[in-house]
Amino acid sequence: MAWEAILWAIFFFMNIGLIAFNIYQIVCLLDLEADYMNPYESSSRINAVVVPEFILHGVLCLLFLLTGHWIMFLFTLPIACYNASLYLKREHLIDVTEVFRFLNAEKKYRIIKLGFYLVLFVLVIFRLVIAVINSFVDEDEVFHGSWWF
Repeated sequence: MAWEAILWAIFFFMNIGLIAFNIYQIVCLLDLEADYMNPYESSSRINAVVVPEFILHGVLCLLFLLTGHWIMFLFTLPIACYNASLYLKREHLIDVTEVFRFLNAEKKYRIIKLGFYLVLFVLVIFRLVIAVINSFVDEDEVFHGSWWF
């Protein structure tokens, strides 16, 4: 049972990383919009964290699959597939010359992803608390209130 708590703690820290990457990208786009940053600097900063975010989300999705958390895997799969399609079509990086043209769309995309990661954060915290509680109680008293994720 202690392994379950450790696993959910790993999911928790991975989710924190995804939220941090996403907030960093949103702040860079807001700084660009407010003219605190030039387009080259903003796009280079965002492009530096896009691929690590995609990799971290893919690893999180894969860990959900490998550990048998099917509902959580299916919950994270659409974003992973969308990230993979963006990467394969080479549309994952922000172009310096057209950054202002797609600024609102990029902000909306990242805000929607941030909302998704925050919902995932709440679910992971809930499962982490349940796993920690279950690791301290006997096998007969295990709480099964969250069997569906």
